[in-house]
Amino acid sequence: MAEIKTYSEQVTEYIKRSILEGSLNPGDKVNEVHVAASLSISRAPVREALQMLTRDGLIVSVPQKGKFINCLTKKQIKESYFTGGVLEGAAVAASIDEFTENDFDTLQAIVDRMEVVASMETAADYMPALDDRFHEVLFSKTDNTLLVELSRRYCHGLSKFLLFRYWRNLFSPRTVWLRHKSIVDALKTRDKVVIERALREHYIESGERMSMYGCEQDNPLCKICR
Repeated sequence: MAEIKTYSEQVTEYIKRSILEGSLNPGDKVNEVHVAASLSISRAPVREALQMLTRDGLIVSVPQKGKFINCLTKKQIKESYFTGGVLEGAAVAASIDEFTENDFDTLQAIVDRMEVVASMETAADYMPALDDRFHEVLFSKTDNTLLVELSRRYCHGLSKFLLFRYWRNLFSPRTVWLRHKSIVDALKTRDKVVIERALREHYIESGERMSMYGCEQDNPLCKICR
C-alpha cells in the first residue's frame, strides 16, 4: 500500500523536484501563493514546508523580501563539504568494527558497477544513484542518528539539489569510480585514522571543485543579494 504523504511533504517534494528540473534555481523567489495554487492546497502546509526547507538550508528567508532558493557562496560550499567530510569520516570510522565481509562485498560491487558505467556514454545518468547507494552503505552501521542526519544535511541535501546541474559533471565518470575505489581500499584497512582521512579528503576535493559554481557576495545577478 502506497504511503500517504502529508500536504507539507508534498510541498517539500514539489519544491525539490522543481529545483532538480530547473524551474526553480538558486536565487529564485519562492511564491507561496503560486505553490499553493499549483498543488490545489491551502497556504498553511506551504508555510510549514518552507520552514522545514529553511531549516535544512535549501530555502533562505530574507527580511522584507521573502523566501528564496538558497544561493551558496564559494565559502559556504567549501565549509559545507568540509563539515560533511569530517562528520561522515567520524561516523564511518566509529562503526568500522561492525562492517562484515558482506558489507565490503556490497561496496566493492557498487564500485565495480561504477567502473562498468564509467565507460558508457550515459554514465552521468547512472553515477548519482550509485553514489547515493555507496554512501548509504557507509552509514548503514552507524547508530548515531544525529551524526547521520547532520552529515547528510551539510552535503547531500545542499549539493544534490542546489548544485545538482554541476554535481553531475564535477568529475569524469572514471574519476568518480577511482575516488570511490580509494575509499573502499581505505575501509578495508580498518584503520580509523586512514578511513577518516580518506573521507575527509574526498569531500574537501569535491568542495574545492564545487566552489567554482558558488555565488559571490553582492553579485548583482543574485536576487537574494540585491
